[in-house]
Amino acid sequence: MKTELIALDWGTSSLRAYRLGAAAQLIEERSLALGIMQLDGSDAGFERALQQACGDWQEADPHVPLIACGMVGSVQGWREAAYVEAPLTAADLGAALRPVERTDGMPLWLVPGVIQRGALPNVMRGEETQVFGLLEEHSQDQGSLLIGLPGSHSKWVTVEQGQLSRFHTFMTGEVYSALLAHTILGRTAVMRDAFDAQAFERGLRVAQSSDGLGGPLSTIFSSRTLVLTGALSGEAQPDYLSGLLIGHELMAMRTLCHASADQPIVLIGNGALCSRYLWALEHCGFESLRFAPQATVTGLWKIAVGAGLVGASSGSSAHV
Repeated sequence: MKTELIALDWGTSSLRAYRLGAAAQLIEERSLALGIMQLDGSDAGFERALQQACGDWQEADPHVPLIACGMVGSVQGWREAAYVEAPLTAADLGAALRPVERTDGMPLWLVPGVIQRGALPNVMRGEETQVFGLLEEHSQDQGSLLIGLPGSHSKWVTVEQGQLSRFHTFMTGEVYSALLAHTILGRTAVMRDAFDAQAFERGLRVAQSSDGLGGPLSTIFSSRTLVLTGALSGEAQPDYLSGLLIGHELMAMRTLCHASADQPIVLIGNGALCSRYLWALEHCGFESLRFAPQATVTGLWKIAVGAGLVGASSGSSAHV
């Protein structure tokens, strides 16, 4: 099958490459531990990584366009692709692609991140591609939709009439890891692979109770004191803390996003983590919930179409 687009999801720790045919059909994919933090930051270093990921694809089809999203377009990346202001559409991202001109081969077009201006600015880089990929795959979702992207920095994105309207960020995953690794809470915690659903749900209940009104800073110490008093085992502590933090996140999200129980919500991301969030959302009373697999590939294709790099259906290439 003829290659129409080489699409890259180039993040902090990994580089995922996708060879796409007409109408975004996936022909081949690769994943390498060549994220931007594994490189020396030089043009030569980024070029070597790109060649390792898809050099043979480029040699076979020298005129195929390349597009990349993620941290490769950040200040620490190959080139900075400046943020585009929300609200915006996929076409707005396509119009703001930043080219990396290369000595040999086609330019690499970088997808910009998104910035939300205000007293407390908010940014995302990479998640916007997933959001528009989801909308492309589920074209029926053209009304008001809330998209959750759980992770180290969880994003909650409000989509209205096909536009990425506004979003909120919660550092839940990173705070969870830091608390267990670098505070006294980790001294009593016993890490294990098995999921303790009862402890997780207990944390959710505390976050939603009157005891949780003071916020996470007033409740996280309970993950230690409950162990010290014998009310919780050390093995249960990590899942209790997880439920507590996710519960606080969802309570704040409900307020910030004005989310009612029947608000349609779609989660994108890691299956295991999304399953925790789905459990927590149900526990918090939300009723219209769905899980969607990663939508990066579809999003990159959609943005490439908007930029004129490829045709919407025929797959014929056109250069910006």
